[in-house]
Amino acid sequence: MSVTVADIKAAQERIAGAVDRTPTRHSRRLSQLTGAEVWVKFDNLHFTGSFKERGALNRLLLLSPEERKRGVVAASAGNHAQALAYHGGRLGVPVTIVMPEGTPFVKIDGTRAHGAEVVIHGLDFTASTAEAHRLRDEKGYVFVSAFDDEGIVAGQGVCALELMADAPDLDALIIPIGGGGLIAGCAIAAKAARPDIRIFGVEAAMYPSFSARRRGETPKCGGATIAEGIAIKAVGDIPFALAEPLIEDVLVCQEEDFEKAVAFYATLEKTVAEGAGAGGLAALLAYPERFKGMKVGLVLCGGNIDARMLAVVLNREMVRERRLIVYRILGDDRPGMLSAMAAVIGGLGGNIIDVVHNRLALDVPAKGAEFDIMVETRDSAHADEIGRALRDKGYALRMGQDFAS
Repeated sequence: MSVTVADIKAAQERIAGAVDRTPTRHSRRLSQLTGAEVWVKFDNLHFTGSFKERGALNRLLLLSPEERKRGVVAASAGNHAQALAYHGGRLGVPVTIVMPEGTPFVKIDGTRAHGAEVVIHGLDFTASTAEAHRLRDEKGYVFVSAFDDEGIVAGQGVCALELMADAPDLDALIIPIGGGGLIAGCAIAAKAARPDIRIFGVEAAMYPSFSARRRGETPKCGGATIAEGIAIKAVGDIPFALAEPLIEDVLVCQEEDFEKAVAFYATLEKTVAEGAGAGGLAALLAYPERFKGMKVGLVLCGGNIDARMLAVVLNREMVRERRLIVYRILGDDRPGMLSAMAAVIGGLGGNIIDVVHNRLALDVPAKGAEFDIMVETRDSAHADEIGRALRDKGYALRMGQDFAS
């Protein structure tokens, strides 16, 4: 078992012209935000929206004519599925994909649109993989792992060849880890170009499979993470063996870190990232002291996020920044009460988004009402200013975790 930089360069030549060479750009905004010099590899700009195209196409091109005729089967939460479906369709290779329940609709629809047969089976990637193996044995398909395959690893390493060519002076790369194919290929390629470059992995706290295996522990994995693209209970044997000696550290991030990273990519870089795709930035936000002053490369490895989930994440970030806040006010239930409160809020430039009356709460007087007024503010200081003005006018603001203090 071995993947060398020569294998990665051969994959680069093999897929040339069929997979986009995505841009790498210096981000002044993210650099100001994090204290590092940040370079972003925009792999969300691939035709299927993620880095997976390189590995999928390389692996398909390595099939024999007889294997192409039989077709392939894979288990995937979406990005490997779309890449395999798209390039399988181009090459005339039948593709069957098994996806776990709860896979985002955008990934399911995208896979079907490229002509693959989609089977929804299992609550997680492990169960989907077992079903894919069953179909392989029953139908005679070739199983193409999303990560535990030398051809896949070699293809994914092309990402780092491109990144290092565009930004040769990087001090470190921060790369999300699911099954490990991307970080294994990129670590091999990056270290060949610059032996002293530091490689860091990123995992979701709900699925710390690589870091647990490093410690010789059984990983405790489970839960609905926004980073479903790296929600893998067991890192692949091949990528682990290849990457483990080359990785300096694996940084585990919480859900809030991934949400913030998705939001910052949208608001600062004006680009769309899915949870897993934003993993590098999530780690930079969670561990800024580790990278302060360093030249850091981030692989924005995917942008396939449901529009509804993106909207939820952006609104949640507004709540965290107190630019979207609910004032809960106890007042008399009489005509003009709401308009008077609205006049205070509007007079200070607050934008009322929603109002909810509650007349049935038993801790509210029968002749009173509880008003939840959702307001868009400029920032936290503006939120406090509005809250003080409401109190100064005699309105009783109730305390709560998500309400003005």
